[in-house]
Amino acid sequence: MKRVITLFLVIAAVIISCENKAQNKTQISINDLIQNLKDSTNDDIIVISHRGDWRNAPENSLQAIKNCIAMGVDMVEIDLHETKDGQLVLMHDDTIDRTTRASGYVKDWTLDSLRTLKLVDGLDMETIHGIPTLEEALLVAKDKILVNLDKSYDMFDKCYDIIKKTGTLDQVVIKAAKPLEQVEREFGKYLNQVHFMPVVVLPNPNVQKMVDDYLENLQPVAFEFVFKNDSVKIIDQFDDIRESGSGVWVNALWANLNGGHNDEKGALDPTVYDWYIENNVDMIQTDRPQILIKYLREKGLHK
Repeated sequence: MKRVITLFLVIAAVIISCENKAQNKTQISINDLIQNLKDSTNDDIIVISHRGDWRNAPENSLQAIKNCIAMGVDMVEIDLHETKDGQLVLMHDDTIDRTTRASGYVKDWTLDSLRTLKLVDGLDMETIHGIPTLEEALLVAKDKILVNLDKSYDMFDKCYDIIKKTGTLDQVVIKAAKPLEQVEREFGKYLNQVHFMPVVVLPNPNVQKMVDDYLENLQPVAFEFVFKNDSVKIIDQFDDIRESGSGVWVNALWANLNGGHNDEKGALDPTVYDWYIENNVDMIQTDRPQILIKYLREKGLHK
């Protein structure tokens, strides 16, 4: 009997050890993630999951963030809105109509009233998951995954307080589609304390000046480029931008954001993502994180 018990314990230990090794292979340390974010010249491509893992959990839910952590995603993108009583919650739309069974603007609901609701999933089925606050989301992400706060610029005073409170300052990236002069005027006191990323929507007659101003005066952590046609001239400068110290972020989500090199094509044929690799993109936001990570790892471009 003792031999049986001993054998059982040995087998259990081996299983646990294998599980831990598998998990460690999937997840790298937050320090490595931050270092990769800051290093635009290496070969590791950063994978950003759009609204969390929304195909397997409600978008902008805590579970969607946890799923991203488990699958080895580098960064999760989440969206923010402010409630009637001044609390910051995760929600993409101005209203709660699409993602809950209730209706109305987020700004017309208090946090306590939103707590009574459950999120629906991608099939419009009600789930057990509630609407999280920014603080709750950052505590889940703390020391595990990078976070991009979308729709946060206009309320960043409150965001900053929560980021400081949760100790996640080095993990958070904020962004805005604004020229440097305006960002310095509206946001200047934070620029040396956070990772900032300008969004460049193309075509834009002032694109060269906008990029040059940022590179010469701020050196942002990255630029996010949005374009319907992949013949835009700035693509030829992606390599120079990375060499200068800023990453290049392109969204794979929908065809009108990337000249047609989108996730739905990637789901059928992941060689679609070769366009990103060949054009020196080192940050890809995706709705297909598992497919993208697997493909990049096969090419030695993701840890």
